[in-house]
Amino acid sequence: MSDLSTDLMEKAAALDAADELAKRRELFALEDSAVYLDGNSLGALPRHVPARMADVITREWGELRIRSWDESGWWSAPERIGDRIAPLVGAAPGQIVVGDSTSVNVFKALVAAVRMAGDGRDEIVVDATTFPTDGYIAESAARLTGCRLVPVTPAELPAALGPRTAAALVNHVDFRTGRLHDLPALTAAVHEAGALAVWDLCHSAGALPVGLDAHGVDLAVGCTYKYLNGGPGSPAYVYVAERHQGRFDSPLPGWNSHADPFAMAAGFTAADGAARGRVGTPDILSMLALEAALDVWDGVSVEAVRAKSLALTDFFLECVEAYAPEGRVTSLTPRAHDARGSQVALSCAEAPAVMEALIARGVVGDLRRPDVLRFGFTPLYVGFADTERAARVLADVLAEVPASTLG
Repeated sequence: MSDLSTDLMEKAAALDAADELAKRRELFALEDSAVYLDGNSLGALPRHVPARMADVITREWGELRIRSWDESGWWSAPERIGDRIAPLVGAAPGQIVVGDSTSVNVFKALVAAVRMAGDGRDEIVVDATTFPTDGYIAESAARLTGCRLVPVTPAELPAALGPRTAAALVNHVDFRTGRLHDLPALTAAVHEAGALAVWDLCHSAGALPVGLDAHGVDLAVGCTYKYLNGGPGSPAYVYVAERHQGRFDSPLPGWNSHADPFAMAAGFTAADGAARGRVGTPDILSMLALEAALDVWDGVSVEAVRAKSLALTDFFLECVEAYAPEGRVTSLTPRAHDARGSQVALSCAEAPAVMEALIARGVVGDLRRPDVLRFGFTPLYVGFADTERAARVLADVLAEVPASTLG
């Protein structure tokens, strides 16, 4: 082993020894032989969740059955779990409701934002680099509301705003590159134009401070199966700032968002508060799995998670530079801490073959075609030794892929 490798491994061991979050790893079902760097796609399973779900299925559903809507708290789960997510995104209680998918919640939030914006505002500005579904939903919402869609990069967004802007939909962290966008400044720019800011938090919630209340965000949506570890397809959430709740006019009113759901009235009267974001019957099994998964956050500050995230990604970039053959990978992720989420994206001409080989060797990241290797760093269960090993295995794989096959 080279002196460089020894130095980096010793540095990793020292960093792990000083890590205040290191013991959190014990709460997750992870193989010691693998390095899991795909928590930005699907978070790892918290160890206690299967037992909780067994109780939900056998006792709450199997024995109590319909009684569980009241006796087991099923009915109040969307708001109760929303209040548990709230501190992770910097929101006071009563502003987040859990349910439906991210896509559905983007639609609800964006159409409601246009309706709240008022007459004369007939443009929706959308992040042109957004996750594709957000773009699809924005285009549909524009057609539904008679708005013109204005796709721009986040850097171009302030210049695109004007007196006709109704709402702007922006991703907090770019899903390809891991670039962190300036939520406070962009929200302020949207407000200066008299419009509403809608943020997609899928790649930031649970990885870094968001500050929804502090920065005056109007509406936000996010998923829970990435850094919040809620499980595959776990329900998303929508944030409606308290000041807007009385005017929040969802395009998908359902019996669950009615002021008196069991009256079964022909006419719709919206519920008070965040419950306006509900639609139909909640997906109780996945919702309660999410609620149990959130236990791993007890006693954890998002600020501590952010500090470790930055340290992990800094160290990974250091190790990649030290180990990888020159010119084989290029980082797409900004170096500056205030411009980086919790993932590192590397451009690599042979990305599909490289990622396949990495996974076969126990280093699990993911691929964004055609040439992006993504590595997500979840500070609750990823350590510095994991990080050094991942970079070392990546270098080994790159060395085995002939440069002549590139391009």
